[in-house]
Amino acid sequence: MATRAVTAATIGTALEWFDFTLYGTVAATVLPKLFFPSMDPTSALLASLATFGVGLAARPLGAIICGHLGDKLGRRNLMLGTVSIMGLASVLMGLLPTYDQIGVWAPILLVILRIVQGFALGGESTGAQLMALEHAHPGKRGKYSGLLGLCSPLSQILANAVLLLLSSSLSPESFDRFGWRIPFLLSFVLVVVGVYIRLKVEETPAFVELKKNKVAQVGNPLRDAAQLHWRTILRLMFFFCGPAAIFYLIVVFSLSYITKNLEVPKQTAFLLLMGANVCAIVGALAGGLLSDRIGRKKALAIGSTATLLILFVYFGILGTRSFWPMLGIMGLFLGFTQFQSGIQPVWFAEAFPTNVRYSGSALAYTGANLLTGGPMPLVAVYLVSAFNGSPWGVVALCVALNAVSLIMILTGPETRGIDMNRVDPAARVSHH
Repeated sequence: MATRAVTAATIGTALEWFDFTLYGTVAATVLPKLFFPSMDPTSALLASLATFGVGLAARPLGAIICGHLGDKLGRRNLMLGTVSIMGLASVLMGLLPTYDQIGVWAPILLVILRIVQGFALGGESTGAQLMALEHAHPGKRGKYSGLLGLCSPLSQILANAVLLLLSSSLSPESFDRFGWRIPFLLSFVLVVVGVYIRLKVEETPAFVELKKNKVAQVGNPLRDAAQLHWRTILRLMFFFCGPAAIFYLIVVFSLSYITKNLEVPKQTAFLLLMGANVCAIVGALAGGLLSDRIGRKKALAIGSTATLLILFVYFGILGTRSFWPMLGIMGLFLGFTQFQSGIQPVWFAEAFPTNVRYSGSALAYTGANLLTGGPMPLVAVYLVSAFNGSPWGVVALCVALNAVSLIMILTGPETRGIDMNRVDPAARVSHH
């Protein structure tokens, strides 16, 4: 059942990330022309990236509602819901008429579907993590966490590969007309697979235990998480602000920086990103496995220190415009960022008792993405133009976020091997 749980979690999450990533890539390339044609190119790019941010902004809402329901109704039921909603939104996106066809309704509908996608992803990411980790053997939680951490880079590779294939086999006109829609429509197949696999997984042992406890009757997961565990939520949120910002800096902003500022061909940029994501898969697995051996804190501190050092040379090496150095630095940067994301699921899950685990983890995770992940591509575009094309403003901001992140890691407790079936005492919960 543990293997089945991690398979269901990984496939479902990879699917959701595939849809989400696809959108990010298309937002940086095709959507400005099709949905915001009346604006000048920079405004259209900003508007298009803002729709990307809107998806991230909707995630905390999804996290709050799904987190509360997941702590009340169980992990499995929620997982079936989120994967279906995400798939439906993506298919509709693939069928959306453009600005030329229905005018201002096109961008409005785009934003609405984007909000729905973000809502589903907000509930999905944490739920899938808990489903796998609450089924896992205590000594293998880090390994499972690493497997969940590779969903995002794996789907980045898939999404970019699909777009690379389509953009190289179709003329630019055909790609703009219908090519970009194909992967969105294909996600329907993935949804069917995701739902089928999840139907085969039982509810997690920790949740089954919780249902026998008085806390399940008297508790209100969202309220209890906010009142009893707010310090933990804030510490984890500020920790994840660093990796979230750097992740989006690499996968969304670097793409437009490389193609626009450095004038590197689009195909080359896609290849660089795909190569960097291969390193990210290795990083996520390595982080998870290492955290089982030396503990979550030490492993996270290694990853965080590495990204901090890389920040100082990243844009300098990109500026060489030569393929292998660019690939090397992007690979290292994304690899060590994802090294931390491979430990994040288990570090978050172990930090909370079962009765508030979904709510607490989801609030911390999506809070970080809302604060720094979503705005990062926009803020980076703004800072580069404010500093006349120099990336040092972006570097300074990321260094500050990374430093805060490292402090949060070093001040938090070690959680490796903690009991996952623990719950808050009923007295404390009902007292509140």
